[in-house]
Amino acid sequence: MEIRDVIHGTIEVTDAETFVIDSPFFQRLRNIKQLGFGENSFPGATHNRYIHSLGALHLASVAFDNVFSGADGLIARRPKDAARLRAAVRMAAMLHDVGHGPLSHTTEFAMPLVERLGLQKLACVPGRTCAFTEPRQANHEDYTLKIILQSSMTDVLKRVFRPFGVEPLHIAAIISDAIYCPEDFFTVDGIDYRPILHQFVSSEIDVDRMDYLRRDSFHAGVSYGKFDADWLLSNLSHHLDGGKCYLALKHRALYTFDDFLISRFHMFLMVYFHHKCVVYDELLGRYFRSSDCDYAIPSDIEKYIYFDDYHLYTHLARSRNDWAQRVYHKRPYKMLVEFHSGIPLGAENAAEQKRLRDKAVAELREKGVDFIEKTTTGELSKYFRAGSANDGRLPIYVRYDNGYSPVKFIPLEECTDLFARYPENRSITRIYVP
Repeated sequence: MEIRDVIHGTIEVTDAETFVIDSPFFQRLRNIKQLGFGENSFPGATHNRYIHSLGALHLASVAFDNVFSGADGLIARRPKDAARLRAAVRMAAMLHDVGHGPLSHTTEFAMPLVERLGLQKLACVPGRTCAFTEPRQANHEDYTLKIILQSSMTDVLKRVFRPFGVEPLHIAAIISDAIYCPEDFFTVDGIDYRPILHQFVSSEIDVDRMDYLRRDSFHAGVSYGKFDADWLLSNLSHHLDGGKCYLALKHRALYTFDDFLISRFHMFLMVYFHHKCVVYDELLGRYFRSSDCDYAIPSDIEKYIYFDDYHLYTHLARSRNDWAQRVYHKRPYKMLVEFHSGIPLGAENAAEQKRLRDKAVAELREKGVDFIEKTTTGELSKYFRAGSANDGRLPIYVRYDNGYSPVKFIPLEECTDLFARYPENRSITRIYVP
């Protein structure tokens, strides 16, 4: 089957994948907006998680084929094994967001404790703390794993992919490294390919970001998320180290990677952290924290099918809570003032901004004006944080080949100065009033 997409053109899906696409859990993504409240700032940004997920599937194929093609590549050398791994990574990319709640990230406030999902019944990585028994709130990634491994979709995945040698556990293991999975599925000729398959889906250079940056910038009508995706994809490579296969990037695409990283950083600061998006998130959060709030996302995964954007808005419309009514009727608090970190413009240094912020808050309190203060923080990279040992992070390498010297593989963080130039998080503090 072929699906027409505004970003990638034609996306081809197999008959087996069509069964999963037609399942209620995946169809539910049609009713989950990709950018949550983003349409209140960018009216064209009404696209959904459904098409983003199909875009990620498409790019996963391109990345896999570019890395493992060639006369001596895995595809030519071990076609059956390559086909099995390719099918698994395509499905992992397609299902990586299947657990998103209403309005995407916005409603994770209302999710239950992770232990109520029953994911602790899964085998976790030996020797590591089990992520599903920690005293924390569940997130969309936990729901994704639950849907793949313990729902009615699990039976669909088994029925259509078992003939190819792919099980739901293999798909989940590519999405999350918290899942324990025997490595024999991912091992070919003594090489473990699970690391690079996971990096295709979740890393500093993953297909998730490659799709959502281009898609979100297109629908929002901005230029921040644009980068040379074709060049980046065509220059992906791999590196074998210690019996494992990791993602690598050819050195000629290093500047494209820099642009890709900066594009994401600016999208967060200018689009995802737009002042209207932030205040709507806060208003909804205040409703969820209200004593009269009776909205809760269920831990019963089959009931979760019905919890989408329409379900949430219908609930808000019926609520008599003022915060819920403000969200539904589009009556947000208005931004009064904002302060940006890292802008050394004359007197507007950190100390001066703090003084101005304190003055504004004092005046509002003196006059009895209700207000909301909210700080959002963006960082260049969650994988290469300044001052962090990054324990457990899968390494990405740069393949340096100038045609004269022997080929070298150098850790990515040693080949770009971006991580050093943007070592600190950027924050925006805003004060909103009715």
